[in-house]
Amino acid sequence: MTALARPPATSPAASAAWDRRRILAVNLRAVRGRAYPRVTGLFREKSWVLFEILLPFLTTSAFVFVYQTLQAPSQYIGFVVLGGAMTSFWLNVIWMMAAQLYWEKDQGNLELYFAAPMDMMSVLLGMAVGGMVMSSTRAAVVLGVGALVYGVSFSVQQWGLLLLVFFLTLAALYGLGMMLSSLFVLWGREAWHLTQLLQEPVYFVSGLNFPVGNLGFVGALAIGLIPLAVGLDAMRQLAFAGGLGPTGTPPPDVEALVLVAMTVIFTFLARFMLRTLERMGREKGRISARWR
Repeated sequence: MTALARPPATSPAASAAWDRRRILAVNLRAVRGRAYPRVTGLFREKSWVLFEILLPFLTTSAFVFVYQTLQAPSQYIGFVVLGGAMTSFWLNVIWMMAAQLYWEKDQGNLELYFAAPMDMMSVLLGMAVGGMVMSSTRAAVVLGVGALVYGVSFSVQQWGLLLLVFFLTLAALYGLGMMLSSLFVLWGREAWHLTQLLQEPVYFVSGLNFPVGNLGFVGALAIGLIPLAVGLDAMRQLAFAGGLGPTGTPPPDVEALVLVAMTVIFTFLARFMLRTLERMGREKGRISARWR
């Protein structure tokens, strides 16, 4: 008997248990189906691999040369290399996660997603899993090559907390991507243009190439709102333990709790907004904020 084959007539409890297993199997297949093209497509288009690794590394190198010219402490070079590695995840969240449903809508596939017997959160979860795998390879190359070329030495005393903060940062980032995907569908090109407009300001307030604590109130606001800012600051404190001095930001364990809260809030909002899209489609026959 397959996982989806209906069993002989039994008690209502057994039938309900079978329904739950069938729903779980369908949603797991949806997760695998959306993760598959991102995982298998890692090295299918060789030019993409080159650009996705080379371009972030060039930006990282530019800031490294600036800090070397200014004779800044060696930890600042490590800040830049770590920030360059995390850039891969942010770009994947914005362009391959948040914008995906907008692209699917333009291609005429979004209606098929809503009509399929699965939860839309499974589709987004599959995108997130595949995106994490794809971006992790890019980030590992940027981090490894950057550390080797520029001689960055890490001083990690709490490996467990560092790994926990890293995965919590990814969870919060992709939770934000799930939420933004609904906004892209609702707002269309306006969301696309807004994302392009805010990309560099987000890099700045997140402290991608310098300690976010130097921004004062703006940095504190970013730590409360942007997962990239809080996760990157916590990882820097853990990766360069004892060599930073006062950072002006909360300790890593507090920032880990902030990431947990962000993950829960963004995931809840993503689910709520997807339900709103589905209801709008049924009641008004459209899934756009425009009246056309």
